[in-house]
Order: sequence, then C-alpha cells, then structure tokens
Amino acid sequence: MSDPYGDAEASRYDNPVASRKWLLELLEQAGRPLDYEEMASLTQTIESNREGLFARLSAMCRDGQIITDRIGRYVLVDRAGLVSGRVIAHRDGFGFFEPDDDGDTLYLHDRQMRKVFHGDRVLVAVMPPSRHSKSKREARIVEVLQRTHQRLIGRLREQAGVKFVTPEDDRFLHEILIPDDQLNGARFGQFVVVQLDTFPESNRQPVGHVVDVVGAASDPGIEVQVAVRTHDLPYEFSAEAIAQARAFGDSIDPTIADMRVDLRDYPFVTIDGEDARDFDDAVYAAPRGKGGWTLWVAIADVANYVTENSPLDQTAIQRGTSVYFPSEVIPMLPETLSNGLCSLNPQVDRLALAVCLEIASTGRVTSYRFHEVVFQSQQRLTYKQVQDTLDSVEADHQSPAALKDAIVESGRFNTTAVAENVADLFSLYRVLRAARDDRGALDFDSVEPKFSFDEKGKISSVVPHQRLEAHKLIEECMLAANVAAARCLKKFKLPTLYRIHEGPSDERLAALRQFLGSMALGLGGGEKPEPSDYQALLDQAQARPDFPLIQAMILRSMQQAKYAPDPDIGHFGLSYDHYTHFTSPIRRYPDLTVHRLLKWIVQTGAQDDPSKLVRDHLPNMDQMVGLGEHCSLTERRADEASRDVGQWLKCQFMREKLGEEYQGTITGVASFGLFVLLDELFVEGMVHVTQLPPDYWVFSEQQHTLTGERTHQVFRLADSVRVTVARVDLDARRIDFALAGDGPVGRPRRVSVRSRLKEGKIPGKSQSRGRSKKSGKSRR
Repeated sequence: MSDPYGDAEASRYDNPVASRKWLLELLEQAGRPLDYEEMASLTQTIESNREGLFARLSAMCRDGQIITDRIGRYVLVDRAGLVSGRVIAHRDGFGFFEPDDDGDTLYLHDRQMRKVFHGDRVLVAVMPPSRHSKSKREARIVEVLQRTHQRLIGRLREQAGVKFVTPEDDRFLHEILIPDDQLNGARFGQFVVVQLDTFPESNRQPVGHVVDVVGAASDPGIEVQVAVRTHDLPYEFSAEAIAQARAFGDSIDPTIADMRVDLRDYPFVTIDGEDARDFDDAVYAAPRGKGGWTLWVAIADVANYVTENSPLDQTAIQRGTSVYFPSEVIPMLPETLSNGLCSLNPQVDRLALAVCLEIASTGRVTSYRFHEVVFQSQQRLTYKQVQDTLDSVEADHQSPAALKDAIVESGRFNTTAVAENVADLFSLYRVLRAARDDRGALDFDSVEPKFSFDEKGKISSVVPHQRLEAHKLIEECMLAANVAAARCLKKFKLPTLYRIHEGPSDERLAALRQFLGSMALGLGGGEKPEPSDYQALLDQAQARPDFPLIQAMILRSMQQAKYAPDPDIGHFGLSYDHYTHFTSPIRRYPDLTVHRLLKWIVQTGAQDDPSKLVRDHLPNMDQMVGLGEHCSLTERRADEASRDVGQWLKCQFMREKLGEEYQGTITGVASFGLFVLLDELFVEGMVHVTQLPPDYWVFSEQQHTLTGERTHQVFRLADSVRVTVARVDLDARRIDFALAGDGPVGRPRRVSVRSRLKEGKIPGKSQSRGRSKKSGKSRR
C-alpha cells in the first residue's frame, strides 16, 4: 500500500513520511483506534523514518486532527461531536472538564492536564468509558480555545541553577520557568507576579517574566496582597470612578430630599458590629392594634448615586461584592460613598429606599410599601451594646410593655424614643422568630473564627464568634424586607436577580442519611425532606456533645445558594417561596440591581396603579442570567479569598505553638488521617495516618472511622483526642498534628520538584502534589 499523496510529500521533504491526509484515511478505513506499530505497519514506514512518523502523528494531535486514547492509540476526531467548556484542575494532578452547556462533568487524566492551566477554555472529545474505569467518562483535549490567565502569583524558587515560580494556587499544576534576565530584581522566596510568555504544552513547561514583586512571607499584610492577586480581586478604582464619587460631596442634595418622604423625626437606629464602617440598614418598629407591628427598614439609596453604565457602576459590576478580611476590607464602592455619603452614619441626613411592613401578631406580613425617603439614624448601636442591654433586663422574660419600661430605665441610649425603639424591635423579633419556627426554616447556629491582632498587626488569638440574639434580631428584620422586595418584583414580573437555594441533591441526601445512621440518628421526610425535617433533626441533636459536627455535616449536604432570575425556585434553607437580596447595596451588586427596579416601581406610581409601570429600557432575561452567573462567581471568589487569608493567619499563629499539646475533637475522618479541631484555639489541623500508632488502619467511609486491624483501636467522628502541633506549612496552608505520646513524629517522604531537579529533570507539577491513597487500607 502506498501513499496516494506521496508525491507532494516527496517534493517538500528529503525523507518523506506518510502524509496527514493518508494517515487520516487509514484511521477512517480501520474504523477503530490504531496504535503506533499498526500505523507504522500500514504505512510500511522504514526504520529510518519511524521517528519522523511519530513526530507527524504527534503534530496531528497538537493540531486537533487526531487524539490518543488512554492507552496511547490514535483516534479520529469527530469535530461535530466536540464540546467546549472549562478546565477545573485538582491539586493532585488530574482535572475535570465542565461543559458550557451544563452537561455532565468529565474526567481529565493528568496527561491531559500537562497542556492546560486551571480555568482554561478548551474543546474536547468525549471518550467512552474504558475497561479500567467503566463508570468514569473521560475527555481528551483537542484544542485550547482561551488561555484564561495571563498572570499568576507565586513564590520565586531556584534549584540547580533553574529559576522558576511555584503558583500560589495549587490548582495551577505547572511551575513557570523564569529566564535569568527576567527576574526584575526579585529575590528567591519572595512572592512575585509573573506574566506568562508561553503556555504549557504536553512536553514543555510554561515560561514567564516577573512583572511585580509583592514581598516576603514575613511582611505585614502580605496575606491579603497574595490573596488579592491569587483570586484576581479588583482592588484599585479607576480615576473616573473616584472622580465621580468625589463629585457628590459629603452631604445630600437638599433639592432631592425635598421630593422624598421625610422620616427624620423617626427614631431609626443602626445595629452593627463594633468594627463596622459601612452602615447599609437602619430599623424602626412600633406596635399597632391587635398585637400587630409596623416595621420600617431603611436601606442606603446607593442607586441614587451609582447609575447604570457609569464608571462607578462598571467598577461595582466588576467586583460584584465587597471582600472582607479579618483586618481590612476591599469595598465594592470607593470609601467616599461606602463609608461616607451612602453609609447611614448617625445624626446626618441620608437618602434611603425604605419599606414599611405591616405585620400581624402571628408574624405574617400583611402588607408592604416601598418609599424613597430622607431620614437620620438617631444612634449607631453595636450588637454587643444591644445584647448587653437585653441581658441586663432579662428581656426573654418580659412582656413588651415591661420590657420597654426596663430598657428606658436602663439609661443606655441617647433618647427615650431610641430606647423604646430597641424594646419594640426585640418584641417584634420574638414574633418574627416564632413565625420562622412555624415556617420550618433552618437555623444553623454556626460559629465563625474571630481574629484578634496586637498593636503591630500580628495575630494574637483565634476565638469562636457566636451569633447573639441581637444579630438574629437584625437578621429577621432584613429577611422580612428581602421577602417583600421579592414579592414586589415578582408581582410586576420584572426580570431581576433572586437569591435561590435549591434543596439537597439525591446524592448528598443519601450521603447524609448514611452518616446520620452511623450516629444513631434519622432524617424524616422520605425522599424529599422539607426544611422542617432538617430543623427537627437539629433540635433533636441539640443537646448532644457532637452537635457541632452533626450540624456541620447537615450544612455540607446543602447546595450553594446563588443568584438567578427565576422567582419560583425559592430559598430552601429559609423556607421561602420567593426571596431576593435587597438590604446591602453598598457591598453587593445584586442588591443594587434590585434597588433600581424597586425605585422604578415607586417613581412611576405603579404601587397604586400597576398600569403606570413603563417597561421600556428594562433589563432582559438574558442579561439577568449572565449577571446572576457573574455575581455568583464573584461571591464565591470573595469567600475563597477570605478563607485563604484566614487559613494563612491560622498557620502564622500556630507556627509559634510548635511542640505544644492541646485537647481537640475529631471533625473529619479520611483514609489518609484525622481532621482535629483544637478546643482551646479554634484551629483545625490533620493527624496523618502515619502519625497514628503502628497498625493497619482500615477506613470506613460509611462509619467515618479508622480502625486498627491488629489492635482494634477506633478513631471516629467527635472523639476527643490530645495532640501535639507537629508541623506548619504556610505555603500549603496546612497544620499537622501528632497524637500526643503516640507514634513517631516523622513524616512520609514525598517526591518533590526539587528532587526531580536533582535528577536532572526540568521542574513541573504534572505529577501529584501529595496524592493520597484511594484504597481503604493504609499501612503504618
């Protein structure tokens, strides 16, 4: 058999090999994958040309004409059947392909990951399940459509004379080589930002040059600087946005105030954290007939200043949300607005979009109405201040009238009217809280870490931050306002962003039931439990010592809330049919979007006559779908950045505790070890399986246990253990413990990039970073 296109090849090359067209025809005629030897045989390639044939086949793979299957055989690409989507990398070297069309997620072998970065957009061919993994569908990358990241942050390293940067985000699996003349003054060990000059290929590391030296790990505040760049957080405002914000001045326009409902005589208050700087919301409550209540919730009128498509609007969309770190904030809006003109600071006139809610004695909202208002916050209160007052007068045991007298007599507030408002707010809260319980909404009493810093900005303690009743009081007021906003927008059928939260998936529900069974607990509700079923379970487990763990596992079974323009999905956790975010436009862009539509309803008079609502120039559904996806993404991005900084600070804190012993509780069990939360310090770390007493340790995923095959010793969730702080790895954000008095203190050897360099190999991360065994048994 000869190459029908051989003459053209012979005219171009001295030693021609089989042409691309012929190779494609041979694969098509075979109707099955062919390995290299079969291709060489069919083309009658002589020994001296075999290397050239291999190079041609490799080039055809790079160009997307053919692909290789899992065992290296060549396969034709059906371009009509190719799928586009995004690469999601795993730190252990493999990855996943997430299709654009919401199809099934596909597995990417580590060989496929060698030519892409996390987040790249690619075109893939879907492979049938292999005989090695019949249930796992894989993808083969045919073409890289978009390189999502042009810059990365990481540590500058050197080994055997080779300079490279290890990306800070361990989902980026390649080291970036840096030429000697491209260091830009950076020193080894510093965090640097690298501009990528070439991207990874199957057999080639990416190359870049240093464009910014961020600093050393010991520099004050470096953790935030690193997180900002790792997560691509916008942190500088454009000159146009700053100029627009400053142009408003520091006081409201009196001509605008004259056109609004004047509530300056109402004793509104803000209740926030002690270190809060931007105040979105103010509240006022008063009793009405038959045990009912009137509640006013006034929210900063950010939309009055941040108009659509303005420089301020563009930067707010880009950020999506403010990002809160333990020691600082990256605001969504410039501080002249977020902490100034839009913030509901005390004793100054402010513009607000307010909702007046009429609430029955049962806690049911019977009516609502939105208003553009001018008002003043009469006093800036803190959660602690309000809680201390409630505790001092034993508020839970007082009637509304007696509570009001007691709080007025306490003398803790600026005026009698403010004191009466605080008393009425708490009495209303009890009504709303009872309605919440009747509704069956979930109430996760979660505990977050609170960091304290010394005068040098160094972390001094990590303590649990508990939700007080004062927090819950404001939360119930905000929930009522958010629901009113959602109902209003749904009534007028306006395309907007709702806050949706779907119930747990079947897989997560099954996993939760399995866990609960191991804890001698059960979840009611059959195949589709309601929020009330979950809350009944929480109430049942409340008194158990392992309640925090049970609550955490229930929380993990829930799906993530997101933004989307679907009004009817509702919010599963809160047990609402319709829900949106209205109360924080200073720090959340979805709230600002909701405000604009509500203001349009108010300004057109549509609350009194729906026919007056003019629908021209309103956003369409496609725009809202895209905006919802973007805002959900920026919310997750902010959460991840905050978690990264929190874990960095914990590692920094624990480096000074090396060798010290603490009591802890097992919060997680895996085949590779135990996760332990220190009771005193509120810091979690891992006891690796190699730190357990010598034995064969058998992992039970169903029972969440590690059991010694020889000793029958069992480690299970919620067990109390005593541990020693053995190792802190700031780069990996990892804290390792050892059982106090048990087992060796050494760690298993891990093959690193540096060891491969010593063997003369170019650095790369395509291999596993500390891959854990998948077997159920680990030997120590």
